[in-house]
Amino acid sequence: MLKKLTLAALFMPLTSLAAPAPNFYANNFDKPLTGVFEAREKDWRNGAIVYQVLVDRFVPPAKLEQKKSLYPAPKKLRAWTETPQRGTYLPEVKVWSHEIDFWGGDLQSLSTKIDYIQSLGADVLYLNPIHLGYTNHKYDALDYNAISPEFGTRADVKKLTTDVHKRGMKIVLDGVFNHMGRNSEMFKSAQNDPKSPYRDWFYFGKEFAGGARSWALAENLPELNLENPKVADYVYAGPNSVVRGYLRDGIDGWRLDVAFDIGFKHLTALTKAAHAEKPGSLVVGEIANYPKEWFPSVDAVMNFTLRQIMIKTAQGSIDPQTSSAMITRIIDEAGIEPMLKSWMYLDNHDTFRIATVLPDVSQQRLAQVLQFTLPGAANLYYGSELGMTGGDDPEMRAPMRWDLVRDDNVSLVWTKSLIALRKQHRALRVGNYRTITAGKLLAFERYTDKVEDSIITLINPSKVDVTETVMVPNSKLMNDCKMITLLSSALPQAKQTQVQINTSLLTVTVPAGGFLVLKPEIKPAGGYSSYKRVQ
Repeated sequence: MLKKLTLAALFMPLTSLAAPAPNFYANNFDKPLTGVFEAREKDWRNGAIVYQVLVDRFVPPAKLEQKKSLYPAPKKLRAWTETPQRGTYLPEVKVWSHEIDFWGGDLQSLSTKIDYIQSLGADVLYLNPIHLGYTNHKYDALDYNAISPEFGTRADVKKLTTDVHKRGMKIVLDGVFNHMGRNSEMFKSAQNDPKSPYRDWFYFGKEFAGGARSWALAENLPELNLENPKVADYVYAGPNSVVRGYLRDGIDGWRLDVAFDIGFKHLTALTKAAHAEKPGSLVVGEIANYPKEWFPSVDAVMNFTLRQIMIKTAQGSIDPQTSSAMITRIIDEAGIEPMLKSWMYLDNHDTFRIATVLPDVSQQRLAQVLQFTLPGAANLYYGSELGMTGGDDPEMRAPMRWDLVRDDNVSLVWTKSLIALRKQHRALRVGNYRTITAGKLLAFERYTDKVEDSIITLINPSKVDVTETVMVPNSKLMNDCKMITLLSSALPQAKQTQVQINTSLLTVTVPAGGFLVLKPEIKPAGGYSSYKRVQ
């Protein structure tokens, strides 16, 4: 077992260096990298820090008494201190009772905590669905163009977007376009009247439970007939479509619910429509499949596969060499550009929180180091930065614990240090990825056209200390170059031989369940540097 680490031991000082950048050619010397990384840095989607919020559960409203009429029975309004509990199925409304338990958060209350989100270092605010819906989660849309009154109005969305943009941040909304809610006027009209103009917007038949085809057999979620041109025009294709309309209002992108069900054809058309309306906007798909063939149908995916690899590696159920091979294959086959935009998440509204998945703090740390040093946009689920726990639905959707926002919250301090690491080091935001040859450690490098940007991450998920010599295949790292420790799990009193590159080999000791993040020292004291002509 690891000894309990102090804050000083967990967080080594972050070092930032700067130097001019001449032209550079990567592993393939016929492929110039000049300008590639500058272009990536100009694209807000690459390597962003994304903060996810469930509006109902984020900030208590200031005028809750005035809102009580918005939660008629069988809906229930809960106290902020209550924890969500699994309920019973309500056949009369075809939802589970916990789906209509509310805590009262809204867009106005959320706006009072944008300072907090910004102080973490977030670049992007991502909101779970806010359009009109019957349930608390709003994945059962009644009207895409209207905001649920419990949350506010379309004007509130525009106001929030303006505030976010003034801070240099972006905002992404959740788009639920594979299905609607059975309480929507469109569906009720289609269901009750065979001659309804919306009849062919859905799939009806005796073979379907409840009479209509529904997502994952959930009767409350009838699927849209996206093959109908009128439906496609309404959702994304037409000039006044839902996708285009919110982009015109100022939002910066869409996270698409169950994007795998929407399929390649419609995703491609939707993404093109979004880019036509707002060049540089983001379309990220909830796609659990292997990501390779989903680009360019979407700009990015929620990286389900990488999440599992990170967690299982931290747990020790995937060995470092296999983990390295899996990660490398994903990045090589999917491509670094979409991977940089894809969301790297460890937990969200559909999963156990990471503190529950990995109750061993050292394993949590390993997974989080991977989340912030591998290519991608790190996605933080509200409250997990505070160490909030939560199991299966709806436990992981508990109200935000604002009482845990304290300077002595170790989890919060740790998360801020990882965000700072990402923001201070260019390679972690927009750099390429390359495997470091190792046996017992998971080791990789993030690099750009500047050798000073190179970051080396070494992970030891085993239960014993590992001393190993690894090979770093970077031709620009000079022999006998000292490496600076940016982040380490080693105790301060531990005797660690000065880490340096020797003929491309690096000998390191990484404690059991520990990590080491390094960068080269380009400007040593004394005025001489072997990097004077190689930068």
